[in-house]
Amino acid sequence: MTEHKMKHSFSRKGNPYDNVCIESFHSVMKKEEIYLHEYQNFEETKTAIFEYIESWYNRKRIHSALGYKTPQQVEDEAVQVV
Repeated sequence: MTEHKMKHSFSRKGNPYDNVCIESFHSVMKKEEIYLHEYQNFEETKTAIFEYIESWYNRKRIHSALGYKTPQQVEDEAVQVV
């Protein structure tokens, strides 16, 4: 993890600051996908969420925390460095 300048968190259980990124992601996903649709069953829900993450969130949606790049762009750059 050090070669990617990442730091693993070992804080105490229930510390909300360690989860701020995933909490933000969940909030965005709910507003942009889940609250806008009525799913008929689990499989439809699972497919819709997968498509949202893989085709929109990771590949087209830019993020200010990533220097206005997509998660896929940041991952591609990290792979090129290794």
